[in-house]
Amino acid sequence: MTLFIVGGAGYIGSHMVKLAHLAGHEVITLDNLSTGHRDAVLYGAFEYCDIQDANRLNELFKKYTPDAVMHFSAYSLVGESMSDPYKYYNNNTVGTLNLLKAMIDNDCKNFIFSSTAAVFGNPEYIPIDEKHPKAPINPYGKSKLMIEQMLEDFDTAYGLKYVVFRYFNAAGHDESGKLTERHDPETHLLPLIMQTVRGEREAISIYGNDYDTKDGTCVRDYIHVNDLSRVHLQGVEYLMGGDADSKVYNLGNGEGFSVKEIIEKVKEITGKEFKVIEDDRRAGDPATLIASSQRAKKELGFAPEVDKIDDIIKTLT
Repeated sequence: MTLFIVGGAGYIGSHMVKLAHLAGHEVITLDNLSTGHRDAVLYGAFEYCDIQDANRLNELFKKYTPDAVMHFSAYSLVGESMSDPYKYYNNNTVGTLNLLKAMIDNDCKNFIFSSTAAVFGNPEYIPIDEKHPKAPINPYGKSKLMIEQMLEDFDTAYGLKYVVFRYFNAAGHDESGKLTERHDPETHLLPLIMQTVRGEREAISIYGNDYDTKDGTCVRDYIHVNDLSRVHLQGVEYLMGGDADSKVYNLGNGEGFSVKEIIEKVKEITGKEFKVIEDDRRAGDPATLIASSQRAKKELGFAPEVDKIDDIIKTLT
């Protein structure tokens, strides 16, 4: 297959590029490098492209005629989405609409979309399955839910088939050490803790200690980035198998860890002590997010290979 990986210079996208290339597919990365890194694209072709640029998108679709598109190109900071919602609706929602229009205009009708657990908002029950009500509490989650709703309409009207993957917390690094998490600024818990371990930060902050959880800190479900990439490839192979229906899947390991538990795990694994600061809550953060991935396991054969939190952390050390 010829695959467009939009956002392939970013954290998850660059891991996806590697896996798809090693699986024998022709991979073309489209990225505007606003948060990605050109040197993270280790395989296939690279094309500079902003999904706001409809002319450039059409030019690239005509040049490569891809069989499918995998879309990772989104802003994803919950706090920033609260303070600058325009940025999120403009890039995530409007930008994706441009991408979908280019796909329809160029007869490419297989789409893999990177969605998020943020579409659910505060959970009504745990673990969260695909039938859980969707009530996002921040513009980031709302921007992604709008895209999911657009996809339903594009399927009905244009026959565009899709697989939506809602991640919980992507974590870990590729075993080669060449692909890492390099957000600027970094906001994800595990890389921030590892920066503190290495002395690159003075302390790690805990944002809120009064949530309705076992120790008052937020609880999250962590899934290794390579496991995410593998199931994305299973998703595109499913779509290309013929007569496929559009699908939506939640992805996680089904086990939650609080911020305090993660900090203690890192201390145990690294043998390093570091300073921890308790700070105020951040707007838009649900207390607990834990996934049920049973549908993906049953229908796609999703089987995480790095499913223990200790092993995920060790890929960062």
